[in-house]
Amino acid sequence: MRFSLQREVFLKPLAQVVNVVERRQTLPVLANLLVQVRDGQLSLTGTDLEVEMVARHAVDDAQDGETTIPARKLFEIVRALPDGSKVTVSQSGDKITVSAGRSRFTLASLPANDFPSVDEVEATERVRVPEAGLKELIERTAFAMAQQDVRYYLNGLLFDLRDKVLRCVATDGHRLALCESPLDAGAQAKRQIIVPRKGVQELQRLLEGGDRELELEVGRNHIRVKRDDVTFTSKLIDGRFPDYEAVIPIGADREVKVDREVLRAALQRAAILSNEKYRGVRVEVSPGQLKINAHNPEQEEAQEEIEADTRVDGLAIGFNVNYLLDALSALRDEHVILQLRDANSSALVREAGSEKCRHVVMPLRL
Repeated sequence: MRFSLQREVFLKPLAQVVNVVERRQTLPVLANLLVQVRDGQLSLTGTDLEVEMVARHAVDDAQDGETTIPARKLFEIVRALPDGSKVTVSQSGDKITVSAGRSRFTLASLPANDFPSVDEVEATERVRVPEAGLKELIERTAFAMAQQDVRYYLNGLLFDLRDKVLRCVATDGHRLALCESPLDAGAQAKRQIIVPRKGVQELQRLLEGGDRELELEVGRNHIRVKRDDVTFTSKLIDGRFPDYEAVIPIGADREVKVDREVLRAALQRAAILSNEKYRGVRVEVSPGQLKINAHNPEQEEAQEEIEADTRVDGLAIGFNVNYLLDALSALRDEHVILQLRDANSSALVREAGSEKCRHVVMPLRL
């Protein structure tokens, strides 16, 4: 096996794949990338048995063959080479030589046959999604995923396929983020799948936006996302996601319209003096204004007042300030609407101009 590539061109597929490779491995071969050259096409595969990433690129001076090369070492070597250098990778026996200019590196390899292959995805559903649309969905919801929750089905992102709409939903039991995007052609049947946290993070890192279309294949246990240069596969979490639509407050008829950046800045300032453990702030609504109060066990206190477009009077609710800040960061509009009901009910936070993204924040007893 042999191939040559410009350093910068080689670095991109390497960077895409190397993140999947876990640093601590049970199987030595999982610390390696599967490197295959066929008909002038290089393909690099990395996996941790849960997530698999395959990146492809055309190469010159190519000789067909396959092997596995230590992932981190290869990536670090290529990254450390000078800009513009031409990298040549060749194999003799079980040794791999990486050369560029006057630099030569010899790496140990393991047989390609030892490399595990992810099961074929028997796609029960195929949909085409704009790359920018999927990127936005993940960016605006993934922060609300649970981390190492015993309710394992919350440690991932729900992809809810329905008639001509793809929804992404995440919740950790205290807050919920939902965002949806239209599809040109709908799914054959309604389908809900949960992609695990690592799969979501790798997919988010991979997506670049732009006008390209991705093919989404959903199987019984896997999701696969195909782009012309990369194929991403992840196992799914086998569990039932809670009925998230039941969590979205109904009858939250008290609306408060505020400038998103003004509210975010006020919350950030108030958060400085909030209780470090509970991160609670008290939000009081009265006609034309919103008051934010925070205090901590050292008897320190913060008070903020901002203008708000509202007729609501005499309503005070406690919230975890971090959850409100996360929700505001994921919204894009200049103005946001808080929909409230009473001091014991969740708040719905959305953009003033659209309902495509909605965030639910549970109240906090202060």
